[in-house]
Amino acid sequence: MKKPLELIGFIALLQGALGLVHQFTHWHVGLVQRLGFLDGYELYASLALVVLAFALFALAEAQDS
Repeated sequence: MKKPLELIGFIALLQGALGLVHQFTHWHVGLVQRLGFLDGYELYASLALVVLAFALFALAEAQDS
């Protein structure tokens, strides 16, 4: 169960970071800004993805091998 949690955490971290890059540089990268229901909340969604990624990494580390 450790590897899937790390993979999902990595994807969440990547998408959150790309969403933050989009917010501050206006490059068209990442998935967060392409979701219509997040209009106006892209920054908060990106930050939430980064926090979720670190929580998933901590959960994966706590799992027994």
